[in-house]
Amino acid sequence: MLRSADSGSLRAANIGEQVTLAGWIGRRRDHGGIIFLDLRDRSGAAQVVFNPELAADAAHLAEEVRPEWVIQVKGTITKRPQGSENPAMATGDVEVVATELTVLNRSLTPPFYIDDDAEADESLRLRYRYLDLRRPPMLHNLTVRHHVVKYIRDYLSDRGFLEIETPILIKSTPEGARDFLVPSRMQPGNFYALPQSPQQMKQLLMVAGVEKYFQIARCFRDEDLRADRQLEFTQLDLEMSFVEEDDILNLTEELYIGMIESVTPEKKLRKPFPRISHEEAMDRYATDKPDLRFGLEMTDVSDLASETEFRVFLSTIEGGGRIKGFVVPGQAQFVTGQVKELEDTAKEAGAGGLVHIRYRGTGTIGELTVEEIVQSAGLRMPPEWHQRLAEKMGANAGDLVLLMAGKQPRLNAWLTVMRTHVGNLLELPDPDELAFAFVTQFPLFDWNEDGKRWDSSHHPFTSPADGQAAELDGENLGAIKSKAYDLVCNGSELASGSIRIHNRQLQEKIFEILGYSKEDTIARFGQLLEAFEYGAPPHGGIAPGIDRLVAILCGAMSIRDVIAFPKTQSGSDLLFDAPTPVDQSQLDELSLRIVEKPK
Repeated sequence: MLRSADSGSLRAANIGEQVTLAGWIGRRRDHGGIIFLDLRDRSGAAQVVFNPELAADAAHLAEEVRPEWVIQVKGTITKRPQGSENPAMATGDVEVVATELTVLNRSLTPPFYIDDDAEADESLRLRYRYLDLRRPPMLHNLTVRHHVVKYIRDYLSDRGFLEIETPILIKSTPEGARDFLVPSRMQPGNFYALPQSPQQMKQLLMVAGVEKYFQIARCFRDEDLRADRQLEFTQLDLEMSFVEEDDILNLTEELYIGMIESVTPEKKLRKPFPRISHEEAMDRYATDKPDLRFGLEMTDVSDLASETEFRVFLSTIEGGGRIKGFVVPGQAQFVTGQVKELEDTAKEAGAGGLVHIRYRGTGTIGELTVEEIVQSAGLRMPPEWHQRLAEKMGANAGDLVLLMAGKQPRLNAWLTVMRTHVGNLLELPDPDELAFAFVTQFPLFDWNEDGKRWDSSHHPFTSPADGQAAELDGENLGAIKSKAYDLVCNGSELASGSIRIHNRQLQEKIFEILGYSKEDTIARFGQLLEAFEYGAPPHGGIAPGIDRLVAILCGAMSIRDVIAFPKTQSGSDLLFDAPTPVDQSQLDELSLRIVEKPK
């Protein structure tokens, strides 16, 4: 080894020891001939002192070195002079007085500073990702990711799960997004697809008698990117036989609690995890991935809104829409400019507007004067009506009420934007708190208005709720519940799973409702349907996303900050300059040609 110790491991207990360190130069300071270097490696940094009176050759060479050069240093660990200790560094009580210095490699001047807060454009950081990853916060994120995955592997292995790899090259099957296609050279005109998830493979492993399977799986989806979405991502894929929904949820909750308390014990973790039905989540929070760190719960006030002469309310109700909103406690003091900013946010989300009521004053709302009730133009309702509205919504004098009008599901989408915006505006969420919840009893189907068809709410392999399979022949398909569930945290969906269908006839019925012909069903899913006829056990599973979980644990704004080599939002890899054209000879070998996309 080129070093005898890690830079970040030096402590007062090591004073007097001879040490050899190797790493990158961080900060460099020249104090009148005595040079101080921060020598950094993966473990942290230590201060190295070069004194020409003690080691002339090393001090002379230290005058030449610059940040990010790779060096080796030999010296003695000493206590820092009194008053020069650095409490911000774990090694801040000691320093290394150098006797030898060897330059292992030089560095060009980096395009940005390698420090905690690199003030560089993200595209520049991604272009030089190998430099960006040297920064302590990025290295910390990758370390947390490692410990998360290690904990998962140890936890599941100790409980009898087998880690089994599944193919990367598979058949194209619908999983909710576009497949990445891979042309076959040996079978011209045919294509593999990269897996959106190992869904069919893990179900086939249950038929094979594996019973408990997991995999840290790479998944691929050709879809538009966001801060929490990448073209390729990593998930824990988990499947179990002979289980019910509670078995999977209990296992997942125990796994997450143990992992977080082990890997990030500084986090404030709410436990046990509440279980909320999909219907309740939509009613109370207007979303199926609610942030439970703060309140601002919703109330439907369509009945009271119908008593007004407010044209927006009446026309919305006549058109089949609803009036919903929430109370912002103690914020009646919002001034006109602040309310205008809220209205602008609502319009940016796509809503027609936002109705506000400010109950200014003390006592009960029924005692407030007309002047103390500041309402949106056009509302003009008397105190008695406001008293009933307040009772229904749980509002008090001093509170602000926000109402929105529209048809579902757009109304809930607008309300979610406003709830999140107001929560952040008032700094209601605690950034160190983790509020997990399971959302259960999702609808089995969603109506696709554009396509005039039924789509699976989760995926087509999800079992209907107990006793509802017979309703698949009825007309009210939207009322059928499923055995699907999500794990959410702080407003993000972290995992999705379900109890699966394990009966061929039931699975074929679902495919029929989704609009697949018998021929298409056999072509796409024949292998799974055939397997169900050879003694398929009841089974189910869940697939937590690794990237989103680590991002939340690290406080990262984007999952790009917890992935070693991510893509940009346009799907580009700036480090490798991908995607790029390929040689014509490669296209010829694959029997492909490029044609201009029709406009």
